[in-house]
Amino acid sequence: MIKAVFFDLDGTLYDRDALVLKVIEAQFVDFQTELQGLSQSTFIERILELDDHGYGDKFELYQKVAQEWRLHPGLAERLVRHFWRSYDENCQPDADTLSTLQSLRAHGKKVGVITNGTTERQRKKLECLSLVPFLDVVLISEAEGMRKPDERIFRLATERCGVIPEESAFVGDHPEVDVAGSLAAGMTSIWKRVPYWSMRIENVSVVDKLSEILPICL
Repeated sequence: MIKAVFFDLDGTLYDRDALVLKVIEAQFVDFQTELQGLSQSTFIERILELDDHGYGDKFELYQKVAQEWRLHPGLAERLVRHFWRSYDENCQPDADTLSTLQSLRAHGKKVGVITNGTTERQRKKLECLSLVPFLDVVLISEAEGMRKPDERIFRLATERCGVIPEESAFVGDHPEVDVAGSLAAGMTSIWKRVPYWSMRIENVSVVDKLSEILPICL
């Protein structure tokens, strides 16, 4: 029986790519006069490419495009600040996420997040998403000194919830970082399907929205 359910954060508990697109569309409008005549499509496509679904460092990203497009040297830092300010202002969970977490808690399941990233930024996202009240544990790679897919971070999460891996499920969008890592730790692994990564691991449950995990986990 599943006693605890753990989630990846970005791309799993909220639609990160949709949010980033919204942020950089607004960014182009706000900085258009300083972008040396760049078209909106060029700006958006290059930023999304370098962002790499969240795996690209934002400071390095904007430094790179500032050099490529010969922008004012100080503009990169302002773009980074604008990105995160707009990100936080628009970071919201959808109704399906909230109802899923509510159902898990109502059925007495432990709920947690295991995420790679910096402690300050990932905690800020959880606060903006208003998800903290639903969570028993939050493990962030920077704070723990280990990153997914290292199976130790998954096992540590189960220990903090007082369960064993075999009593736990993990839901994530990345085939290697989330699915392979949690499987190696002995957990039930569920892939939240995304269009930009392919699942090559067999015998893994696949969902398109979070509420589809409930028949597996309850």
